Amino acid sequence: MKLRLDVAVPTKKEWIELVMANFDDFLIDHAENERKAQAMALSFVAKYPAKTKIIPSLIKHAMEELEHFRDVYDYMHERNLQLPQKISEDKYAKELMSMTRSGYEDRFLDRLCLASVMEVRGGERFRLVEEALDEGPMKEFYKILWRVEAKHGDAFVNMALEYFPESAVFDRLKYFNEAEGKLVERMELRPTMH
Repeated sequence: MKLRLDVAVPTKKEWIELVMANFDDFLIDHAENERKAQAMALSFVAKYPAKTKIIPSLIKHAMEELEHFRDVYDYMHERNLQLPQKISEDKYAKELMSMTRSGYEDRFLDRLCLASVMEVRGGERFRLVEEALDEGPMKEFYKILWRVEAKHGDAFVNMALEYFPESAVFDRLKYFNEAEGKLVERMELRPTMH
């Protein structure tokens, strides 16, 4: 069942043009984002160990993100690309995280809703990449990825619903979805995930 919200603001077509013209840069950034997504899932486990209902889902999510990182790294290796020495700052994620509330439970809910919104954006952009690629293994890889990311968007909403009323979850989800759309509209376009 679909629980995620569709992106409030679709990605501009100029973004995919930049990505396709700078695909190596995109691959490197994609790998970095998979590492960050895996770390984010495990950070929920570390920060909210008493939320035992969702720990198995978080572990599964972290493992999937690690597999995605491995697969992107394999494509990078084929192209003789290296991972950067230092993980770059993600201004998109940083700005969205700055909108989360303080307080243990409020922040927990906000982070789950924000994770859903970010996964949905990733799925939307992976779909654009898949559509722009020529037939072959990489096109198939991105086709699988965008579908998985959409499911991840649902998974984080499901996790939130384990602990919070539906009205609270969807109020915050809508808030972050709209804020994320406004952020995407004003951000400089780059050949990166965000």
